[in-house]
Amino acid sequence: MSFKIAIIGAGSVGFTKKLCSDILKVAEFAEGGIEIALTDINAHNLDMVAQIIRRIVAVNNLPTRVTATTDRREALSGARYIMNVVRIGGLEAFQSDISIPLKYGVDQCVGDTICAGGILYGQRGIAAMLDFCKDIREVAEPNALLLNYANPMAMMTWAAIEHGGVRTVGLCHGVQNGHRQIAAALRVPMDEVEIVCSGINHQTWYLDIRHKGRSIGRDELIAAFESHPLFSKQEKVRIDVLKRFGFYSTESNGHLSEYLPWYRKRPEQILDWISMDEWIHGETGGYLRYTTENRNWFETDFPVFLEEAGKSLSDWQRTDEHASHILEALETGRPYRGHFNVRNGGTITNLPEDCIIESPGYVDRFGINMVEGVTLPLACAATCSASVHVQRMSVQAAITGDVELLKQAVLHDPLVGAICTPEEVWQMVDEMLVAQAAWLPQYAGAIPAAAERLKSPKVKTRVWEGAARLGVRSVEDLRATKKAKVTA
Repeated sequence: MSFKIAIIGAGSVGFTKKLCSDILKVAEFAEGGIEIALTDINAHNLDMVAQIIRRIVAVNNLPTRVTATTDRREALSGARYIMNVVRIGGLEAFQSDISIPLKYGVDQCVGDTICAGGILYGQRGIAAMLDFCKDIREVAEPNALLLNYANPMAMMTWAAIEHGGVRTVGLCHGVQNGHRQIAAALRVPMDEVEIVCSGINHQTWYLDIRHKGRSIGRDELIAAFESHPLFSKQEKVRIDVLKRFGFYSTESNGHLSEYLPWYRKRPEQILDWISMDEWIHGETGGYLRYTTENRNWFETDFPVFLEEAGKSLSDWQRTDEHASHILEALETGRPYRGHFNVRNGGTITNLPEDCIIESPGYVDRFGINMVEGVTLPLACAATCSASVHVQRMSVQAAITGDVELLKQAVLHDPLVGAICTPEEVWQMVDEMLVAQAAWLPQYAGAIPAAAERLKSPKVKTRVWEGAARLGVRSVEDLRATKKAKVTA
């Protein structure tokens, strides 16, 4: 069994190693002489990751071929499967996704799905995604499958399907992580808990939860979370939404808090809803801090990561990331059930046909087949629909370079709309366009006018670090924290 897998953005610090290790745990893939082609625009990061993957292959005496190149078309040539894990603009652009909205009072934890940061992230990503899709159409294996892990998931997948002309499925681990957490709250093993989850990426809802066939109702789930010593403190937003909607959301407290207009709009109340023990529970710019620390740590401790790659794959516990399981099902026929991001087309009856939904599906040799006829509870559908309209406008703006439509998308974002006036939104978007011009080719003709408007600002901004900002920790601090957890 021999085929080629290309990974775009393979310089991703830890994710590429995880994906490749999972793939090589499939016996047919490990023994079949597949090729893994790594590509990234950052030659330094690419080389480090390539060393790690090659070490895994060598130590385990596998026939796998590992190639690495900054020439994307070379990596994509003849590929049957392509995985996209890019972050367009890197940490530099990410910094402005967080810092510029703060000047206008918009406090984000992650900023990678919607909200001001996620929408601009999508503008950068979609411009690149169209280039990826052109190359896939021209040089990859006919009917190649693109597995998109890059955020903003819905926007990127929407663009690839509707405008890129490439067979695409979007993949995320939010459903699995929430499934794991629900089992922990119920204090039972995860494999004893069955779930049906549906909605849109990062706003997916556990519609049916069962323990050994017994249905878990709202009251039992609320009691489980409120009595848990950690979750009761870390997941205040999710628990509140569970109480009001009747259904638990996939996404972390920090993620969910910035998709809704209710929990982060008043700075003096943000700390009432979040936890500062880990970035994912709501810290201002938490994911930016986390990724910055990991980047620094990887650079400093690369020899340690390389040494860890020398362990036998027999010690590697295959993860529940969907990618390797999808490839296994398609190539071997062994069925796999998961939750996938695809064009709706009626799968969820009360969301628009053209939007990207995340819902249960099955994979085998015949492809990815979704379970149709899901109807979301009205409150869940309303929340998803608000985001879908923002996503649609954002995708169309990214495709056309329409600045007015981009501003309308940001204006209609639930959290931004709860905080900013229209004039503030117009100026904020101008500022973000100018700051991110290097990654926004579709707006090249409009950015000079935006820069000119900023010379005579109509609204005042402020210097603000946010309601719950923490500083970036040194590598020494990270080592000490890790050591303390190990010895605890």
